[in-house]
Amino acid sequence: MLKKLGPGVLVAAAFVGPGTLTMCTLAGVQFGYSLIWALLVSVLATIVLQGMAGRIGVVTQLGLVDVVKDQLKTPWLKNLVLIIVLGAILIGNAAYEGGNIGGATLGLEQLLPFPQIRPFLPSLIGIVIFLLLWFSNYKVLERLFIGLVSLMGVSFVVCALLTKPSLSEMVKGALLPKLPEGSLFTVIALVGTTVVPYNLFLHASLVKEKWTSKEDLKIVKWDTIVSIALGGLVSVAILVTAAAAPISDINNALDMAKGLEPLFGKMALYFMAFGLLAAGITSAITAPLAAAFVASSCFGWKGGMQDKRFKLVWTTVLFCGVVFLSFDVKPIQVIQFAQVANGILLPVMALLLLWVVNKRDVMGANANSLVQNILGWAIVLFSLFLGIKSVLKVVGTI
Repeated sequence: MLKKLGPGVLVAAAFVGPGTLTMCTLAGVQFGYSLIWALLVSVLATIVLQGMAGRIGVVTQLGLVDVVKDQLKTPWLKNLVLIIVLGAILIGNAAYEGGNIGGATLGLEQLLPFPQIRPFLPSLIGIVIFLLLWFSNYKVLERLFIGLVSLMGVSFVVCALLTKPSLSEMVKGALLPKLPEGSLFTVIALVGTTVVPYNLFLHASLVKEKWTSKEDLKIVKWDTIVSIALGGLVSVAILVTAAAAPISDINNALDMAKGLEPLFGKMALYFMAFGLLAAGITSAITAPLAAAFVASSCFGWKGGMQDKRFKLVWTTVLFCGVVFLSFDVKPIQVIQFAQVANGILLPVMALLLLWVVNKRDVMGANANSLVQNILGWAIVLFSLFLGIKSVLKVVGTI
């Protein structure tokens, strides 16, 4: 089973990052168990959309952008879409990279008892990620991510169980959707931290690194479902832990450790620090990688992951993340901004994906079924609803 797991694990690792830890912790502390439903909807939406992206990658053996380029026949429209996608992914992922490296920095600060080196930690993390990306191939990254995601999953689920959460409240939070006062932006952020637009492009590009035949579509489907469901389980475990822990004031995911000290003693801080560090590193690898795949498709580069131009793109995104973090901006602010912006951007990306996966001349017999289309449009409408409400709320506060 582990040998069959692949790109889905990288997608799960991409959304189980500092943004997930931070937003799930804030959601649990501020609203208890009442927003578990939002996480479950987000996980379902991720499975549906990533399933479509993976199917496109295997059937066409092309990236999502390559397919869009082939299908858009009007030159000005094609160029406009490519500029929007390229700009959104490159700029968005540079912002994400700042949050990812910031999350990893928060964790590493607690593990290294040398305050004098803290200003250099973002650069140190950036160098480690650079070396991993430069010298690793897809198979090495896949194995690394399977190990890190599995370890994080076991740790957070055990942590949630030890806090002895209220089972009845968990069931109510999962099955009875509601929006407590002041929870709208948190719901949007939970959707944004799970259904990550750049993962759609990353997934379509990565599946063809592992699978080359339509006969593999069933394996691709289960790789997506199992990997993302496990990632969702980690997200729910973090929210449940935060809801059950006796915490009232919180600024970042590490603050949850203070409420866990009665259970774990001083090890709580190191436990959360390692989780945040691992989550930050995995997400800090996938964000620049996704940007490089999108740029490669937009410009038609053929050298794959070893192409010098491919490496230049992810190096630039990684560098921007390190530089961005060097300004006096708290990591949690970067993370929250990126997640909310991501939730607003999602409908555009979902519409683009639905359009491609419904074209019979591209997908043939593997085009969307009626049920898949119903689920896809439901996700688009849900994300549009959240995005419009958030814009109206912001306009009303100006």
